[in-house]
Amino acid sequence: MSDWKAILKADPTNWLLEEENPSVRYFTLKDILDKPEHDLEVQQTKRKIMQLGIVPNILRKQQEPAYIQAYSKFYTSKYKGLVWQLIVLAEIGADVNSQIKEQCEYILNNSQETEDGGFAMNTAAKKGGGRITEVIPCLTGNMVWSLIRFGYLDDLRLQKAINWLTRYMHFNDGVEDNPQAPPYDRYEICWGKHTCFMGIVKALKGFSAIPRERRTNEINDTINKTAKFLLIHHIYKRSHDLSQTSKRGWLKFSFPLMYQTDVLEILDILTELGIADSRMNDALNMVLSKQDDMGRWKTENTSNTDRLLIPMGQKGEQSKWITLRAIRVLKRTMLAGILK
Repeated sequence: MSDWKAILKADPTNWLLEEENPSVRYFTLKDILDKPEHDLEVQQTKRKIMQLGIVPNILRKQQEPAYIQAYSKFYTSKYKGLVWQLIVLAEIGADVNSQIKEQCEYILNNSQETEDGGFAMNTAAKKGGGRITEVIPCLTGNMVWSLIRFGYLDDLRLQKAINWLTRYMHFNDGVEDNPQAPPYDRYEICWGKHTCFMGIVKALKGFSAIPRERRTNEINDTINKTAKFLLIHHIYKRSHDLSQTSKRGWLKFSFPLMYQTDVLEILDILTELGIADSRMNDALNMVLSKQDDMGRWKTENTSNTDRLLIPMGQKGEQSKWITLRAIRVLKRTMLAGILK
């Protein structure tokens, strides 16, 4: 069935195209209406992202002296710190400018560990760069994804971070079959008997930003292992007992997501990579069940979004971002023939 709109209770497209949110409008034009990047309307909307709405508001807030002085709390200041704001800016389609470029360079110089290339929660006091014992996969995946969005794919430092993900991502599912090598074994929650789901998801998110023609055998192999790990869990269940929900918090949708994730983000990443598998169906049907009579989805979790530099979304209100993500996922899966 290719008529993906037929499964919606109503068509929210015109609502998503409203000009008050140029970011949502831009992605709707591209991802839902399939307009090419060079299309005049797409280009005009892209320019407006930097001119009105949340992006210029964030950039103005970041120019305040107090914020600049707090750069060093790039990760620990949740969720106003520099790491989190770069994720937000990348998510909502900001174009890299001198201010964003400066912030990217700060993160590369102060969060990226100099030897292997992963990203850390704090800076090494003596030698600079990220503290090697505080490198974590969710942060590394998020920074790979964000920095690619800001034009860093060909930067050797970014390539080093991608190599870190292919080298150090492990996929333990209740038994530590493949113990992590020191010094990346400090955090049991990241590297123990059950590899952290968030690290898995954010690594896959990072890979999804790499154009298909630029993916090495190592990248493709890690993508396959990561997708397999998520699929044996049917996205949100316990792999050893599929009648049980593994992560109940993932059933409540939010945008943007920081180190956390949810069912909808995971499906968005998988479908962007072209992955179509019947083990996604329960998750897809759960997404479909959450639309309201207007064909819209609501914000269900604000545990991080209300702490952003510019808060985004109120619990219980219709969300353009979540609706955009939901119909993008449903469109892809309908066209792939896995949801009927």
